[in-house]
Amino acid sequence: MSLILANSNEIVSGKPISWSLYTQEYLLLLSEGDMVRDNNHRDELLATGAYRELAWETPAISVETAHNLPTQKSVDSTLDKAESVFTFDDMRLKVEDRLQLEPPSQLARERFSVKVIGFLRGASLLVTVPITASGLRLQLMEKEKVVMRSFSGQNAFGFACTIERIIKIPYEYMHLSFPDNIQGIKIRKAPRIKTRIIATVQDSKNNSASQISALISDISANGVSLESKQPLGVKGDVLKLAFRVQLHNVDAYLTVNGVIRAVISGEDPDASKLGFIRHGIEFQELQPNDGVVLQSMIYQQMIENPQNVI
Repeated sequence: MSLILANSNEIVSGKPISWSLYTQEYLLLLSEGDMVRDNNHRDELLATGAYRELAWETPAISVETAHNLPTQKSVDSTLDKAESVFTFDDMRLKVEDRLQLEPPSQLARERFSVKVIGFLRGASLLVTVPITASGLRLQLMEKEKVVMRSFSGQNAFGFACTIERIIKIPYEYMHLSFPDNIQGIKIRKAPRIKTRIIATVQDSKNNSASQISALISDISANGVSLESKQPLGVKGDVLKLAFRVQLHNVDAYLTVNGVIRAVISGEDPDASKLGFIRHGIEFQELQPNDGVVLQSMIYQQMIENPQNVI
């Protein structure tokens, strides 16, 4: 899962928190809805380093700029022009999967994270209500149209829905019209960009104390190239990687599993640096939210630093 450092404005004395808070090691500090007792309690949380899961309302590269899915403004006129048409089953949605909700442009220009509660095929898609950065429910209205986005494997999906019903008791959630026109992009060859990201690497066969530092020299949504001064394993070995990426000045911490697909020694002319060993790593069972973080970071770099695209 991906974590970001909670902003001091998000932890308010005497009020419940809008997200669960964790240490950087993913140990729970406070559950969503728990009360911050007083100023001392707040100071302790901030001093400890309180992190929350990355929400998709964090500013992201606009998908339309990256030749991806259309915006709310153009959804009615251009959804039928997307590259590929998919079925609901192609999205492989499960309970508690995250979706990205884009509200009507006159209400907000940012996007919000919601979770899937369930669905009744052909009738309704049930999701949680979007929450703003201040911890309040976004003031959506019934019969408004929203654009939903999802990422699964090598596909980015988008579809328009109508808010059929907003339920407030005993818990707040929404009934959306069941999507029958799902558009998306199938990424057959994932873009790869040059990076210089420090990662900690742990062999899945060893204990957590055995960690090695390595350099991620390039990255894609499918995997990375890792450079190190010592072998990290052989082909087929599974590694645990922890590293940090930045999305518009917001740090996201990722912990992912990857399998070694290639090993190139430092003496090989194909190695990027003599004396280093390069490992080709393919991500395994990447969480949907982590996939979105990586995809957004890659699109950001493609637009802001096109010279880094490999």
